[in-house]
Amino acid sequence: MEGLYPALMGMLGDFWWPFCRVMAMLSVAPIIGEASVPLPLRVLLSLVLAVILIPAVHVAAPIDPMSMRGVLATLEQAVIGGLLGLAFHLSMAAILTLGFLVSSQMGLSMAVMNDPLNGSSSDVVSSMLSILCILAFFSIDGHLVLTGVVGASFQAWPVGGGWSALSLQTVVLNVAWVFSAALLLAVPVVFATLLVQLGFGFLNRVAPSLNLFSLGFSVITLFGLFVLAQVVQFVPEHYARMTQRVLEMLQGLMSHGMSQGMVQGALHG
Repeated sequence: MEGLYPALMGMLGDFWWPFCRVMAMLSVAPIIGEASVPLPLRVLLSLVLAVILIPAVHVAAPIDPMSMRGVLATLEQAVIGGLLGLAFHLSMAAILTLGFLVSSQMGLSMAVMNDPLNGSSSDVVSSMLSILCILAFFSIDGHLVLTGVVGASFQAWPVGGGWSALSLQTVVLNVAWVFSAALLLAVPVVFATLLVQLGFGFLNRVAPSLNLFSLGFSVITLFGLFVLAQVVQFVPEHYARMTQRVLEMLQGLMSHGMSQGMVQGALHG
């Protein structure tokens, strides 16, 4: 009986560490971490993935889950999992930012509807683009990519090994390209509607009695929808490229984490 408690703690630790990391990642990850996915389903999915990832878990040193060090290790898994989920959420955020930019430029920001994905109201263009991103996410096997990344993270950042501040800094610096990528997609729609507004402005100077601004609102919306229809067909390809960049960023972070682990192991050896 005396040896039963350490054995149970070891078995609990093997299951608890991947569960914490996977649960934190799924809570922040795109689509799966949205409000439309029930929390019990997310917990059940985390339990299944935790069992699958038990062979991949690497613990730097034996840790008692009930100790203070175990609490710190739990927080460490939550931070690493949240970092991985946030990195994948950047691609989705770029497309949603595109929707907000386009809808505000076309005058559709007033047309809001209940968004079941976020549990709040959003404009119709962002809702349409979010559905398109969901289809693109599963078409490139994004759920399998998430599982593979979280499994590889246990080799780069083992349990109890800590995380590098460079990882958090790299993710923060990569937020800039979210806005640049969204702006790059929104430029055709914004520029086209701007030309229409300038044209109606000149016409209104020539014939002010026609009140062309009341007609211009409808024309801008129609013209913006036409340009948006031409842009939407490139959104899935753009989303796939942004996801590839996220994977390259995570690969660089994991390579840095593995190299640091090898240096620390050599120093301790």
